[in-house]
Formats: sequence, structure tokens, C-alpha cells
Amino acid sequence: MDIIVQKYGGTSVANTRKIKSIAKNVSKLKKKNKSIVIVVSAMAGETDRLHNLTEKISKIPNEREYDEIVSSGEKVSAGLVAMALMDLKVKSISLAPAKFGLLTDDLHSKATILSVGTKAIKDYLKKGYVVVVPGFQGVNLKGDTTTFGRGGSDLTAVALASGLKASHCELLKDDVDGIYTTDPKLYKDAKKINYISYAEMLEMSSLGSKVLQAKAVEYANNLKIKLYVKSTSNNSKGGTWVMDEKSIPIKEQNAVTGITHDLKQSKITISGIQDKPGVASRIFKPIGAAGIVVDMIVQNISTDNKTDLTFTIPKVDLNKTLKILKTNRAKLNYDKLIENKDIALISIVGAGMKTHTGVATKMFDTLSKSRINISMISTSEIKISCVIDQSKCKKAIKSLHKEFKLG
Repeated sequence: MDIIVQKYGGTSVANTRKIKSIAKNVSKLKKKNKSIVIVVSAMAGETDRLHNLTEKISKIPNEREYDEIVSSGEKVSAGLVAMALMDLKVKSISLAPAKFGLLTDDLHSKATILSVGTKAIKDYLKKGYVVVVPGFQGVNLKGDTTTFGRGGSDLTAVALASGLKASHCELLKDDVDGIYTTDPKLYKDAKKINYISYAEMLEMSSLGSKVLQAKAVEYANNLKIKLYVKSTSNNSKGGTWVMDEKSIPIKEQNAVTGITHDLKQSKITISGIQDKPGVASRIFKPIGAAGIVVDMIVQNISTDNKTDLTFTIPKVDLNKTLKILKTNRAKLNYDKLIENKDIALISIVGAGMKTHTGVATKMFDTLSKSRINISMISTSEIKISCVIDQSKCKKAIKSLHKEFKLG
């Protein structure tokens, strides 16, 4: 069975006109005797609307009920797409994860996929149906809805492509026609990338690129599922392949592949913490247990056996993290907490950094010449990240893009 798995994002299903357009495209594909599985996001803005409703009820909502609420947008989209296909005389059905068995652990809002059931989907495909699946969500062993975090519909699509043994997974976007060297909305000279490795895409997604979810890229890398990112509106125009580095043409490999920015990070400084063994563990163990991802960590030089420790976390987890730290204040014995939401994480990414020297120096010099101060630095084999003032973000992207000749 030649199975095609396509995922349509929120802007692609933003209104009924766009949904009908998707149905027409899928109908044409179906006439070529293809077996088609469609994964859909919530209509653009719907998840934010639902999230805001929960915040108006509770500052820290019950996690189970939160997932039940915010996952409803994808179910609406799936039903509408299935109805639009039926209206074109195409047999179609929407199937929620509980119906086919997309099983996850119990971690709400950041669930991990444990297994993917495909029998129910295959049964419908054999009968000639187009199966439409709401993305972003699964079910745990209790039968409760769990969600995969922002961009989680990408993960749903990749998991289904793997489970159904599709040759690749197509991720269709309405606002972009591939992966770019940086956000084209912030820098008009950004260039589309034809090929990018899993490792590079994972770094870019983790560091703020909104095109693909990081967990989805990691899943694709582990199972070697090729991803093809392309435009919803112009299918004839080439997109971007995300694949194994060894399969990428040599001419496509550069020292720096792209520049990312993340405005959804916040910074916490724990001032006057004791400088002795075990303190860092007492700080980060409960934070990690709450499913909060800590990125950068910087500890200052000790004075009188006391020091300051600064780290970054997603803004969405700021209140939860502050609550954990305040609850454990007696154990941690710190002087005060300082929070900063007005930061930007700027990163350069490229597999070529493994063989090119001087990349970090060039980045720091460029930011210095642009009079942009760096407050934190983090590096890996293929990326360099800097925390800067949020107001300098656009200027930093423009300067670095020009310096590394990515246009």
C-alpha cells in the first residue's frame, strides 16, 4: 500500500475557504489511487484562544483538564476537513487518537509517545477512505487526553508516517514554502534551504525556529523518516528536505546553515545561593521533575561562599518555576529571585562548524560591532547561542546573516 502522510498547519486550516481548498487538493491526489492520511492542527489562533480561557479561570490550571480543553481545536479541524472531503464525494473519516491507539505517557502538555496503533487506520485505507487525524495529542493508559506541546501536530504526523511505513512525511505550511536561513518575516533577504540535516534542524527547532517542532525532528531522526516541508498553496514549488547528513549533496553543506531567534525564553537569577556541593541538584531536581526544560546555566564567581546562579527556561514555565523555587526557599537558602522576560536567544547553527574554525569569534565580533551585549553563551558541536536584550534581536539577525553570507 502506497501511503502518503500529510500534515497541515494552523494557517493552512485557518478558515473554511482554506479547508475546502485542502479538500480539493487531497481529492485530486486520491484520484491517483493513493492511500492518504491527513494530520491537522487547530485553526490559526484557536489554541491560543483556548489557552487564554484557561488562564482566565486559573493561573495554574489543572493539567488534565488543560489538555482536554486545548486539544479540542484539532478535533474540530479534523471533522471539518473530513466533511469537506465528503462534500466532494471522497470517502473520509476523522479518527481521534483513542480510536486507533496513539499511546503516550502521563506527562500532560509534554507527553512522550509510547506506541502507535495503525490497524484501524489501515482498515479504513483499505476501504478507500481518506483518514483525517487531529494532531498534537494522544491518550495515556487511563484514557485521558495528553498533548505534545506547541507544534505537536508535526510529531503526530511523523509518528504516523513511521508506523504506517510511509516513504516520507510531508509537512505543508501556508506561510512558508520550506526552511529558511532565518525568519523571512524579520529579514527579507533570508534564503530557502534545499537540504538540511536532522541534527541541524533539531538545533534550529530547539532554538526558536517555529517551522518544525523539535520533538518531531528528534523522532524522525531516531527512526530515519525523511521530512519534506513545502507550501500548501504552491505544491509545484520546491520545498526543503530534512534528512540524514550523509545523504545531503556536498555543495549544500556550509559552516553556518541558519540563524534562529527565540523570544519565548525567560531568565531567572537566584541571588546569594550557597556555593557548596549539592545545591545545584536541589535547585534543578524539582524543576526537572515538573517537566520544565532548563537551557543555559551560568554560575558567577563565589564571594564569601555565596554566589549567583542564572538559568533560562521557557516563558510559559516561568510562574511554575518561580513557585517551585519559592516553595523550596528554606532548603535552598537564597537571598532573592530576579526574573527577566525581555530576553532573546540568538543562535547560529551549522554542521560545518565541526570542520571550520573561528566561527564563534566571528559571531562575537559581529555582535560587538553592532553594539549588542551578550549576557549568556552556550555552545555545542554545531551551534552557538547568545542571550541578548530582546530589543536588539532584529539587528542581531541582520548583522549575522550578512557576516556569514547566508543570503
